[in-house]
Amino acid sequence: MSPSSETAHGKRLVIVESPAKAKTIKGYLGPGYIVEASVGHIRDLPGTAAEVPDEYTGEVRRLGVDVDHDFAPIYVVNPDKKSQVSKLKSLLKESDELFLATDEDREGEAIAWHLQEVLKPKVPVHRMVFHEITKDAIQEAVRNPRHLNKRLVDAQETRRILDRLYGYEVSPVLWKKVMPKLSAGRVQSVATRLVVERERERIAFTSASYWDLVGTFGTGRTAADAANPESFGARLVSVDGKRVATGRDFGPDGRLKSPATTLHLDEQAARALAAALQQTAFSVRSVESKPYRRSPYAPFRTTTLQQEASRKLGFGAKRTMQVAQKLYENGFITYMRTDSTTLSETAVTAARAQVTQLYGADYLPSAPRTYASKVKNAQEAHEAIRPSGDRFRTPAETGLSGDDFRLYELIWMRTVASQMKDAVGQSVTVRVGGRSADGRDAEFSASGKIITFHGFLKAYVEGADDPNAELDDRERRLPQVAEGDPLAAEKLTPEGHATKPPARYTEASLVKELEDREIGRPSTYASIIDTIINRKYVFKKGTALVPSFLSFAVVNLLEKHFGRLVDYDFTARMEDDLDRIAAGQAESVPWLKRFYFGEGESNGAAVGGAADAGNGDGDHLGGLKELVTDLGAIDAREISSFPVGDGIVLRVGRYGPYVERPSAVEGEPGQRADVPEEMPPDELTVELAEELFNKPSGERELGTDPVSGNPLVAKGGRFGPYVTEVLPEGTPKTGKNAVKPRTASLFKSMDLDTVTLEDALKLLSLPRVVGTDAEGNEITAQNGRYGPYLKRGTDSRSLTSEDQLLSITLDEALAIYAQPKARGRAAAAPPLKELGNDPVSEKPVVVKDGRFGPYVTDGETNATLRKDDEVETITPERAFELLAEKRARGPVKKTAKKAPAKKAAATKTAAAKKTTTAKKTTTAKKTTTAKKTTTAKKATAKKTVAKKAATVKKTAARATAAKDAGAADGGSEES
Repeated sequence: MSPSSETAHGKRLVIVESPAKAKTIKGYLGPGYIVEASVGHIRDLPGTAAEVPDEYTGEVRRLGVDVDHDFAPIYVVNPDKKSQVSKLKSLLKESDELFLATDEDREGEAIAWHLQEVLKPKVPVHRMVFHEITKDAIQEAVRNPRHLNKRLVDAQETRRILDRLYGYEVSPVLWKKVMPKLSAGRVQSVATRLVVERERERIAFTSASYWDLVGTFGTGRTAADAANPESFGARLVSVDGKRVATGRDFGPDGRLKSPATTLHLDEQAARALAAALQQTAFSVRSVESKPYRRSPYAPFRTTTLQQEASRKLGFGAKRTMQVAQKLYENGFITYMRTDSTTLSETAVTAARAQVTQLYGADYLPSAPRTYASKVKNAQEAHEAIRPSGDRFRTPAETGLSGDDFRLYELIWMRTVASQMKDAVGQSVTVRVGGRSADGRDAEFSASGKIITFHGFLKAYVEGADDPNAELDDRERRLPQVAEGDPLAAEKLTPEGHATKPPARYTEASLVKELEDREIGRPSTYASIIDTIINRKYVFKKGTALVPSFLSFAVVNLLEKHFGRLVDYDFTARMEDDLDRIAAGQAESVPWLKRFYFGEGESNGAAVGGAADAGNGDGDHLGGLKELVTDLGAIDAREISSFPVGDGIVLRVGRYGPYVERPSAVEGEPGQRADVPEEMPPDELTVELAEELFNKPSGERELGTDPVSGNPLVAKGGRFGPYVTEVLPEGTPKTGKNAVKPRTASLFKSMDLDTVTLEDALKLLSLPRVVGTDAEGNEITAQNGRYGPYLKRGTDSRSLTSEDQLLSITLDEALAIYAQPKARGRAAAAPPLKELGNDPVSEKPVVVKDGRFGPYVTDGETNATLRKDDEVETITPERAFELLAEKRARGPVKKTAKKAPAKKAAATKTAAAKKTTTAKKTTTAKKTTTAKKTTTAKKATAKKTVAKKAATVKKTAARATAAKDAGAADGGSEES
């Protein structure tokens, strides 16, 4: 009898990753099972040197990997998981069997292995796998467990070690040469490079203008119905047999690619041609009709779900995965990290049943549809993302709401549509021609599409990244005309166009690009994008991903000195090597040696494939260690400098980007101006740089303080404009005698260009003593974090404006204090703008003014406006996006305050003092002598401990910094 059979006795411990998953599964297994969560990874490479066991020193302590002994990883139980591990060990003691029920991918297999290694079970261990959380699926998984797949564990471990070495070795180079606390990673650096390269293309792009004609042609018949209109529009395509240029005929330099075969019309030529065609008799020259057929889209895999959720729902990749995880754990969909488009037999049967039920037998193909995966090395044991169970719940039957409902509906529609018939119809192209008054032959073209049977389009239509792209279900009807039919030009309109630079990546299009290039694992793209945004390499402008100037410096360094590490082919082939290791076709240790030390012979493509890839720039991969050791050739200033034009250079400094140019007079300092950190790089032109130079963001001298004699200046700082005094040379700036200059922020009503010396003196006089009350308590007027206020002892009262700080009198202040102090919230101010109902909460969204600036709210969720958002111009769509992002992040976790622990100790000390005082003088002398001896011993001990602590602290600090830089790649970049 199987140890997991229904009739076996004893307790069985089932371990999953998340509490939500545990709760759902527990309901399906009954009383004989204990279901507990590991709460993610319980063991990993050490995050800091302090976590490394004492027997390890040097590089092993820094890296957490012993590179000299076959890259042996040093695993430690995460500090925040120790209590959970203790709980699991306690539960295991009471159990007769252990089921490891983590996710079925490589990362899930690794978590299961770590659990087995840490818990050291003495009872039978089973690996329990499932791709959906339904009663049948869970019970089937219990009945048919398997063993741990050590090959998958080794492959995941190799990825983990590789990402640790990359992150912890390359990141310190960035700290030294660009800026502290930066990070590099095997996939995040390549993703950043893609975004930077697209921006470079935009910077180098030269727009070209071109013109054409749009004509409206009438058939002369009265329209019988909408299917046969009386007129239609057509666009000019050729003049005298020469094709009229369109946007695709121009290169990025703004020039025609083939001027010999293409006619470039400017405005004057287009208007002249339109005038010459006014009296032309047009006719139909050709009618070409073709059958139209469109097959259904494959069911979702991870990346296509992220792309479509971005297009249709406005979700970021991270938000999509968070919602999908929740749906999976609560039993609504199958596992959401998958490369496969395969549907199980059960799923196909369920989908086909719903097609018949909802759309009728006419929409059901005679045989089930199957889809081959387009992803290389896809794990076909997985299934596509689909509704769970052997009967799909319609969205209305789920009881879901908000984001959960919308994403489930998307998955459900796509799955059902994948088992429906093709859409069919006719596509028609009509050519219209005529000769102008000056003898030129002009030809126009119109295209139409008629769908005669919508098939799967009844259920689902895929979105498009291009907002101007036509969706599959759109029809364009043309009148029924035949060759030779006369037509009248009702209207001929010249239209001007300009070529546009390549569009920036969105989250959806970056995911697609990474997958098309076979870079990284699709299941990790959401975390990669989240990382490059959090690291400030990329920021969002609407839905577009814009690289920061900082990312330009980082990518510049990596391309010039670590070319192979950010080469697209190299990274993709490295992924192939890792997949070969997972398949048992290559060994982990020789491959890691080749990558890190450059050692070993290439045993065919299996071991050395990645090391042989490159971008042909002469950068030889002699091993990662050698590359990061020799840094002498890297010029930090050159790496972070980018020419703008006219001698102006943009530099990325430690405190942000700035532009500078040398002085025209030799020996004098040049000009320098800060550049806003979130300015898109393609917007920085010579003209804009000149504006920044002329902007009073530097110092503006206001005059001399009549009391101190020090000059007062106005400046623009990172936190806004302010005034400050300039201290004399030689004034100590550090140490015990350091003197800080007086500084005050400008009022909101003041401007850096117009602030005066008198204004500065008033600002620097704050906080101002208003006077004293009848009891002699001083009242002061102060400007604080939440605005202007009065303070009397511990009693504070808000003022209505900053100007009151300088003008309020003692009588006015006393009158404010005479009023009872307002408790609770003040009356709500009216909204600044109303934006309509949120599509998720269905509640009205408004813009309000808060203590930290304007924000949008639907009454449940608040989201602060970003730098580029203005109250006057913010759109409803942008407001809904901000609220959606805030919901996806979840509530802010508040840190619990620690209760004061010294009260009891203080009481004991007080009691001890009383006892000492009550003792005789002789005893007191003895106590004093003993106290001196004890104190001396303590001091010696303290010095020894401090010395040890300092040593540990230095090592720990280095490892902590490395953790900050490499965590994204070392922790969860690859799975």
